[in-house]
Amino acid sequence: MNWTDVLDFARGPFFQVALLVFVAGMVYRLVRVLMLGWKADRVPARGSRVGGAARSFLKGILIWPFVPWVKNTFSRNPVIYLAGGLFHLGLFVVLILGSAHMLVWKSLLGFGWPTLPLPIVDWMAAATIVAILALFINRLVNPVLKLISGPAEWFNLVFVFLPMVTGYAMTHHLWFRYEVLYSLHMLCVDVLLIWIPLSRISHFMFYFFSKAIHGADFGKRAVSP
Repeated sequence: MNWTDVLDFARGPFFQVALLVFVAGMVYRLVRVLMLGWKADRVPARGSRVGGAARSFLKGILIWPFVPWVKNTFSRNPVIYLAGGLFHLGLFVVLILGSAHMLVWKSLLGFGWPTLPLPIVDWMAAATIVAILALFINRLVNPVLKLISGPAEWFNLVFVFLPMVTGYAMTHHLWFRYEVLYSLHMLCVDVLLIWIPLSRISHFMFYFFSKAIHGADFGKRAVSP
């Protein structure tokens, strides 16, 4: 088997299986969460649920993630705050606003959208790789994080890092032939797709639900989310 065969496998049947596992797993997790229900709150409302949810989303967009004085987060752990924020922002830019990935989304969804210039996406990819390394090192040296870190936490970082670094190397033609890097990149992506529903990385699906629910609760009590 040569690398062309590996690439055909990674882009073809393995990707289809990984995508099926990803979709089925995320739907299952979403259904499980929705089945938990929402407890009836009989406390008289002092404000607007809708307004609270809207403020929660707006505040999340405007202050996230690079305003150090919000709730003193920066002073407590600047590495997690900055590297974590850059990591999430970089992933969004690369996966959603990069031309190559947008074309993948277009092939799956049937429609596309405007993307950012390649140099911007390229710099964000590099910054994301550095941020992941910073989070990895911080987890190694921080005594509290070392105590609560198990295999799943390390796998989360590794399984996200490998597609990023192989994709960056593929773009810049580093280390190996293009077809080798493309094959490795697709294999890493396939493994990540399978891993996401099994891990805490799946939290991205519930971000919007938690923002809405918490914002609505705060809004009902007329306090700031």
